[in-house]
Amino acid sequence: MDTPRNDTRQRILDAAEHLFMAHGYDATSMRLITGEAGVNLAAVNYHFGSKEALAQQVFKRRLDWLNTERLRVLDDLEARAKGKPLRPSQIVDAFFGTLLRMAADEDRGGQTFLRLLGRTMGGPAGFIGALFAEEYADVVERYKAALFRALPDVPREEIIWRFHFMLGATSYAIAGTDALQLVTDWKTKKKKDSDSSAAYLQARLMSFLLGGLRAPLPQFD
Repeated sequence: MDTPRNDTRQRILDAAEHLFMAHGYDATSMRLITGEAGVNLAAVNYHFGSKEALAQQVFKRRLDWLNTERLRVLDDLEARAKGKPLRPSQIVDAFFGTLLRMAADEDRGGQTFLRLLGRTMGGPAGFIGALFAEEYADVVERYKAALFRALPDVPREEIIWRFHFMLGATSYAIAGTDALQLVTDWKTKKKKDSDSSAAYLQARLMSFLLGGLRAPLPQFD
């Protein structure tokens, strides 16, 4: 059971996570955060010290679990492969699918954190970008090595570029379908609520990412 102190800290983190997703970091004031969390400014300063430190903890509490889980899944796949290269589809699902499956787990942030992450990765504030680089460093190196082994006929530089494009496509996709409507009048067809669920997004996105990863090599002049 949470102590009152821990409960206050979690309420502040939850409120900040929701508001950063809804309004963005810069547009979210400390007054908004304290109002939604039902605390005073002294409580935020006590637990976090500053808005920047609060934002870092909002991401860190989710990314720590996410990247630990990504490494666990990759370790399990490689153990079962017994030294053989993994299939590209396994690697893509382990990295990107693990992220999308977070959307079904409200205890891990669910759709709120997924959309916050997608919107922030498109243009993170400097200190958040530095946090991402630190949190992702070991994980990306492991997955990069797995992709190199899985695609020995693809130049390594090309794999790095394609992984970069996959990150971009994923961040845009998880930002929400409302992002699509900002730049086009296309409408996504929704016969029922489940069409927009994480499972449908995952199936569509995995197909797209694998298609890009396996695409013919570019021809340069």
